[in-house]
This record gives sequence, C-alpha cells and structure tokens, in this order.
Amino acid sequence: MRERLFSLWLNIAKRNRRIFILDVCLLAFAVYISFALRLTLLIPARFTGDLAAGAALFPFCVSLLFYICGIYRVYWPQASVEEYSRLAKAYVCGGALFMCADFFMADKLVIPRTSLATMLLSGLFLLAGMRASWRLAELSRSSGRKGKASAKRAIIIGAGEAGAFVARDLQRRDAGLIPVGFIDDAPEKQNMSIAGIPVLGNDSVLEEVTRRVQAEVALIAIPSASGSRVREYLDGLSRSGVEVRVLPSLRELAGGTAEIGDFRSVRLEDLLRREPIKLDETGISDYIKGRRVLITGAGGSIGSEIVSQAARHFPSEIFALGHGEGSIYNLMQSIRRETSVPCHPIIADIADPGSMERFFGEHGIDAVFHAAAHKHVPLMEENPREALRVNALGTWTLSETAGRYGVKRFVMISTDKAVHPSSVMGASKRAAERLLMNVSASCPNTRYMAVRSGNVLGSRGSVVPLFERQIKEGGPVTVTHRDMTRYFMLIPEAVSLVLQAGAMGRGGELYVLDMGKPVNITEMAETLIRLHGKKPYGDVPITFTGIRPGEKLFEELFYDPAHVDTTIHDKIFLTKIGHDNKLDIDEVRKILSSGASDGAMRDMIFSLAMI
Repeated sequence: MRERLFSLWLNIAKRNRRIFILDVCLLAFAVYISFALRLTLLIPARFTGDLAAGAALFPFCVSLLFYICGIYRVYWPQASVEEYSRLAKAYVCGGALFMCADFFMADKLVIPRTSLATMLLSGLFLLAGMRASWRLAELSRSSGRKGKASAKRAIIIGAGEAGAFVARDLQRRDAGLIPVGFIDDAPEKQNMSIAGIPVLGNDSVLEEVTRRVQAEVALIAIPSASGSRVREYLDGLSRSGVEVRVLPSLRELAGGTAEIGDFRSVRLEDLLRREPIKLDETGISDYIKGRRVLITGAGGSIGSEIVSQAARHFPSEIFALGHGEGSIYNLMQSIRRETSVPCHPIIADIADPGSMERFFGEHGIDAVFHAAAHKHVPLMEENPREALRVNALGTWTLSETAGRYGVKRFVMISTDKAVHPSSVMGASKRAAERLLMNVSASCPNTRYMAVRSGNVLGSRGSVVPLFERQIKEGGPVTVTHRDMTRYFMLIPEAVSLVLQAGAMGRGGELYVLDMGKPVNITEMAETLIRLHGKKPYGDVPITFTGIRPGEKLFEELFYDPAHVDTTIHDKIFLTKIGHDNKLDIDEVRKILSSGASDGAMRDMIFSLAMI
C-alpha cells in the first residue's frame, strides 16, 4: 500500500502541468494564510477583493519566473542542492516582481506589510516542501527496494565530495550495495554523519571497522589517491577477504573517460598512480593550436594517446601515420568520436624517402611527434636488419625530410633501453638518437629533440597483457628472473610529459622523463594474481624462465648521472650527451647494404650505439 501511495505521489512530479497547477494552488493558499494570520480565518468582506487579486497576481508572477528559469524542466525526485538553489533564486525574482506590481497597484490592491512578508515566506516553504517530499518519497521507495534485495554491505573510504556523492547515489538506486559507514582521516569528521551514514574512524582502524560492521566491499572514493595509498588499502583489506573497488583517477575524470560514480575493481594502473602532473598548457598550445601536426606510429599505444592529447589543443589538422592499416583504422573510429579536429589517416613507411618526400611536400607540416619504431626486444633480436632500417634509417629519413620542408618542431620518442644497450632494439634506438643530433646540427631552423621514456603500462608490448592472459588460463605466470626490475609509466602520463618537453625544447636536447621507482616484475606478477582474487604460488604458480637474449636485469635512465641537468619541469631531466655524439647516415646505409649475417649485423648495430 505504501509503495502504491509513493508511486502516485511521484507520478505528479513526472508531469510539469500538474506541478504548475499545484504551484498555483499552493501560492494562492500562501496568500490566504498571510491574510488569515493578520486578520482572521474568516476574511472580512472589505478585504476579499484584495485577497482575490493577490491570489491571482502572486501565483502569476512566481510561476512566470519559474517558467523563464526552467524550474518546470527539473525532475524533482532526483533533484540536488543545485536545483533547490535555482528554485530559490527564481522565487526571489518572482517575489520581487510581485512586490513591484503591488507598489504600482497601490490604489487598487492593499496588502498589509506583515501579510506580504508572511506570504513570501510561506510560499517558499510550501513550494520547496512539496518538491522535497517527492525526493523523500523516491528515497523511501528506493530503500524499500534495497531491503528486499540481497545487497552487499559496503564501507566508503573517503568522506569528501566524491564519497558523499557515492553514498547518496547508492542510497537512491538499486546498485546491490548498502553503505554502512565512512572511513576518513579528517579529525573534524570523526563521529559525524554524512548523507545519513556515520564516519566510523580513520585509516588506522580500517581493518577493525571493516570486520565490526561486517563489510563485504570497500569503495575507495578518493580520485586523487596515489598508487602507494591504493596499494596500502588493497594489501590491508585483501587479507580480510574484502572486495576492493576504486573510483577512476582524476586524469580519467578530467578526460571524460569515466564518471564519478563508476566504481571498478582495482587495476595495476591504480597502484602506479602518481601525483597529477602540472603542465604548461599555454606553452603546449603555442606550438600545436592552429598548426598541422604529424604523429608517426599513430596506431600504437603511445602514438594514439599523442593523437588524443594533441587534439585537445586544437591543431588545424592531425595526420596519423602508421604502417599497419588495421591499427590506423581503429584509431580513426575512436578519434572521430572524441574530437572535431580533422584527422587524416596516412599509411606509409617512414624509411621510404619517396613517400616522405611526397607527404611533406603536399601537407606543410608544422610539428612532428615521432613514435613509430620496432619496440619488441626478442623479435628484434631475430630481425636486426629491420630494427636498424626502421628505427635508425627511418628516423633519419623522417627528420631530414621534415627539416628540408620547414617543420618547426620535431619530437622523437626514445627509450631507456638506449642507455648502455644490451639489445638490438635498444642499440638501434640509440643510433636513432645520434642520427637525430646530426640532423639537428644541419637543420637549425627546426627544433629537434628526443625524449627517453621507460615501459608504458598497457602498451601492446607490455608484459602486463601476457600476465593477464596467463592468470585467466590458470597459470603458470612466466617471469624471466626473480630480481628483474623495470621502470613503468602510465601512457597518459608519459605522453603529457612528451608534449611538455616539446614546448621546452630549443633544439638538440635529449630529455629523460622521471620514471619514479623501478618496479620488481615478480612483485608485479604477484600483485596481478591477487587482483584477480587468487593466491600467487598457490592458485596460480609463477615460474622463472631465464633472461632472454637482449634483456637486462634492470634498466638505466642515464649514461652518467653526473651529466644530467634539471629543467623547469620537475618530471623532465636534460642529459648533456647530445650534439657531441652525432652519427653519419652513411654508416647506417653501409651496414644495411652489406650482406652481413644476423650475428654480424647485430655487432655492427651495437657499434653504432657506442658513445
């Protein structure tokens, strides 16, 4: 019966004409109340004319302003503070209009001053109260639904704006979760209540509170939480058998790829979160906005993110160049949904001089982001000639042609594997860096720079997708060596710093990104297994297969830390090994034209990488 009454009352809120009629009736009633309190319940005959005029004029003025301000387009059963604030502003304007009308009609309409004040206050109370009752009815109906469902008990970590939003959202819809308490470190919130839910303590008592309230799910409602903080929550709660879910990061929320209520299971990316990067947005826009931008390797993980982030700075056109048509096709499908910036697919080989000549001659490119490269270490060990042809010769062909056709800025994405390279891939990228320094010296009108980055989480060549697949298959997860470490960055973070380095460069620089602390690959595999709800070495075994050809136990960021300078950005360093280590393209061509075996080819490629 109660449910039916709630439904009938809420149905009124779904039809704006009904709300209008109710508003008119309530406002007319407010006029009567104001006269009755001033005079008597039975209004004297000499005031009935004024009462009738006020009961017609007051609802007209307020309803007119409500219509103009869009109050009748609000769905009140789900209204929040913003809607009620808009209601109050529209009501004040309507009341002011009525008072003006009362002033100019003083000879025809007589309303006692005390009655006028009572009328305005009671009218607002009645209109807001009616709308609030719809909101309460919706909440009561939702609570009734949840009581019947087998919902899980959830504790919310973080009682800020995001946490309060989540609590209210869970209360008004059937999400399968019942919020039973908050955890927050703010002293002023302890033992207080937010959205009707108590704050039960701070982080130090998280596990104890979780057991006491019998929570089955923990919701981390802190978008700015760092990776280390998320890891602490995960480590503590997973021991208690509590499912941990997390809000998207600030970067995901700002980029529009997620919304504040989109909880999901913890992913490895969440454990690598770092403090948000402050960028010189003006400096980046200065060399991208209104310009023609070429991105090579645009179908790859780094290249596609450069396309996406560059588009936010409104270039006049983007040219997305790749060698594989499938990846470029997929990029075009996604980028056209994200931006209105014209984006043109280009299928070409960067090592082909004819293709590059025609492209630059036709399109008048202003800036180039060069992300195209062969990056897979074991595959390049088996194909050294192709690694040298694309990574080294391709870089020279692209950069030299760009310089001849007046490109203003050229940014090459390199790798930490170019430092003391032990692989063909790393050596070919170091050769590419040296060739770029040569081109930079011969083309002073173009600003050339290289940016070294470590592994990016989620790229096609990353170890994470392999581990994910192995875990789903029940294992074993294969790690080459127990002590192997690697630097990891999130793709959006790395690309943001690449764009920032492009704004800073004056020509001939070799930048190195701050990669944070190296990550132990074995620990990463163990964490991934736990994130899947399994136990490492128990549910899913881990086996060690031995270091593959070309691999190192750990990567390095610099040849010599003594030859490194800071820059104006605390996440970007400048290595002094640049112009002094140029490489002549004839040496590369000579090796490629030789009939050397793969073994001899590898030795010659490593000779090109020597400082």
